[in-house]
Amino acid sequence: MSTEPPIAALINVMAALRDPETGCPWDKTQDFATIAPYTIEEAYEVRAAIESGEPEQLRDELGDLLFQVVYHAQMAAERGWFNFNDVAQGITDKMIRRHPHVFGEDAARTAAGQTAAWEAQKAEERLAKAQHGVLDGVATALPALIRAQKLTARAARVKFDWPNAEAVLDKLDEEVAELRAELPAANPARLSDELGDMLFVLANLARKLGLDAEACLSGANAKFIRRFGYIEAALAADGKTPRDSNLEDMDRLWGQAKKEGL
Repeated sequence: MSTEPPIAALINVMAALRDPETGCPWDKTQDFATIAPYTIEEAYEVRAAIESGEPEQLRDELGDLLFQVVYHAQMAAERGWFNFNDVAQGITDKMIRRHPHVFGEDAARTAAGQTAAWEAQKAEERLAKAQHGVLDGVATALPALIRAQKLTARAARVKFDWPNAEAVLDKLDEEVAELRAELPAANPARLSDELGDMLFVLANLARKLGLDAEACLSGANAKFIRRFGYIEAALAADGKTPRDSNLEDMDRLWGQAKKEGL
């Protein structure tokens, strides 16, 4: 067993996988663009592990996500850009800089004060990167629902926002009417535009309610799977499948699943 620190061992494993001569044939051919989808996938796997409540699963998924960071750092080191230690030092410095109430003299800061100071610090950092717009720096690679919520949160900081959730619901009614008006013509571009507006308003509604839109949709997905599974199981008990059934029967079973709290 290796006696080197675990993170050093992991970095060395990654370097070996990328070795031009003796490395893994698959790993040697990867680049930032090809690895990025795996990085995003692993982040979602961490979220799923958290929701599962299984500590061992969370540990494993955090390891997979850490490996993605090491992977990108190794590719950067090969180009002479930076290495893993630079990444770790950078985030350490940033966290110290953004928490003067912990690491500095501003010890009396409240949670609300810290949130305001955090945003002010990030605004200064965006200026240093020549990002002057309110919406600058919201990552384009985020899932669209998450990005919509972040964009509207940024706009709300400069008071470009609805006054309350009721006002957002009124806007949603307006967007539903606009989509409905486009249905007869069935123009794909117009339908896409109006449906996008509806989803954007729903992301706003989640923010106004203090909810995470992505988590809400994830929960709805899980609920749909549970209830549809109930339908399949009930039909199977009668020797049938959804293909052998009709919408009326399946809708009745869906109602039963709801009554049972699924």
